[in-house]
Amino acid sequence: MRLVAILAALPGLLCGQWPQFRGNPELTGVSTAKIPAQLKVLWSYEAGDTIESSPVIDNGVVYIGVQSAELLAIDLASGKLKWKYKTKEGVGESTPAVGGGMVFIGDLMGVVHGVNARDGKGVWTFSTGSEVKSSPVIAGEHLLIGSYDGNLYCLDTKTGKVAWSFHTNGPVHATPSIQHGLAFISGCDGVFRAISVKDGKEMYQITTGSYMGASPAMYGDLFFVGTYANEVLGLDRKARKIAWSYEHPVRKFPFYSSAAVIDGKVILGGRDKLVHCLEAKTGKPLWEFTTRARVESSPAVAGGRVYVGSNDGRLYVLDAAKGTKLSEFDAGGPVSSSPALADGKVLIATQDGKIICLGG
Repeated sequence: MRLVAILAALPGLLCGQWPQFRGNPELTGVSTAKIPAQLKVLWSYEAGDTIESSPVIDNGVVYIGVQSAELLAIDLASGKLKWKYKTKEGVGESTPAVGGGMVFIGDLMGVVHGVNARDGKGVWTFSTGSEVKSSPVIAGEHLLIGSYDGNLYCLDTKTGKVAWSFHTNGPVHATPSIQHGLAFISGCDGVFRAISVKDGKEMYQITTGSYMGASPAMYGDLFFVGTYANEVLGLDRKARKIAWSYEHPVRKFPFYSSAAVIDGKVILGGRDKLVHCLEAKTGKPLWEFTTRARVESSPAVAGGRVYVGSNDGRLYVLDAAKGTKLSEFDAGGPVSSSPALADGKVLIATQDGKIICLGG
């Protein structure tokens, strides 16, 4: 019962939180939230600029970054703004992480920010050598985040001081997944790495030979990640090799979406306009669903339903077992960021700057 073990280790999700990109340190995109079958708009907020960052939810507050160089905190119940924090440059795809009374995010100037979650006041900043699109992940008293300067950084959550950095041979775009004291990153240099959170030493690597912009999701002994070589890979962490690879027989497009993993299924979007579902052990295709545009949004799963955005401007709700469409919602603009699920609500954001809360 691996899923039970995973969920037991995630008290934040069990309390109805979605405190980081993909919801948890394993990046599985799975929530125990009970989402109503019929969704309606509870509120929407106009941020005024492009949003590629994904919303997170912690203790009744929604946090999200905006291209207008702002980190926003919005009340989940009412949709009213609680505070704004000004970053050095616009926020791209970096999604906030929340923990210990702090909110963390990176911006396109390459600055990582530590902000007081209660009042939005800055506590510390740390400058990397290039833009930050990776999302931060909290590991105890440390914060891990990648930069386009080629480094994975480990920072002290209280001070922002560098504990260590690990240099790769390309930009670190992906968000690290964390388990058993190791950080796992899929690299733009075509290498998947396991790095010790304690001291930054590389424990092992798996060469894929393919540019990877997506973040790796974990399930048992396997990791799953899409590539720019039009493949989805299953990586065996024990054998330290590629267990399987999947490529669509007809549509040859990159995979930028990060996978959701549940009940032996790997679910992710492709730039081929499809949502793909593969068998976790073998990579065998189980079902696919066609949207009207590329799918860069990373799916979220709760209660046997898949929630995923598309650049066609819609949020789709699919049956996780069969891939059939249960419903769709017209968001009014491309949805490339990923949904957040908590407290019976679905939070999405659009590229035209709108944050939307859906619920019963």
